[in-house]
Amino acid sequence: MAQPKLVREHKKENIDFEKVESSPQFKRLMENKKKFIVPMTIFFLVFYFLLPISTSYGTFLNTPVFGDITWAWVFAVAQFIMTWVICSVYVKKANTFDKDADQIVREQIEEGGNA
Repeated sequence: MAQPKLVREHKKENIDFEKVESSPQFKRLMENKKKFIVPMTIFFLVFYFLLPISTSYGTFLNTPVFGDITWAWVFAVAQFIMTWVICSVYVKKANTFDKDADQIVREQIEEGGNA
């Protein structure tokens, strides 16, 4: 697995990651990540399990939309679309998290937090 760019640049320096981890900026970053990841995960799981539960215990998805295509098929295709959308949103958001993490490490290095 490739190391982040900032860590590679300062590989010879000893970065005090324990100090980085205890910093308020890092704690804020982790809280922001949690506020993003937890709701997205809950949404994904609910949306994903709604199809098998709905088809097992209900009949409303068996009604036709047009021709022989039922709402169950529409919902199943929507799951693929939803997966790609969530993946794209996460990748964009993860890039901002990476930039924030690099900035936190950079600030720690500038403060003379090296061992």
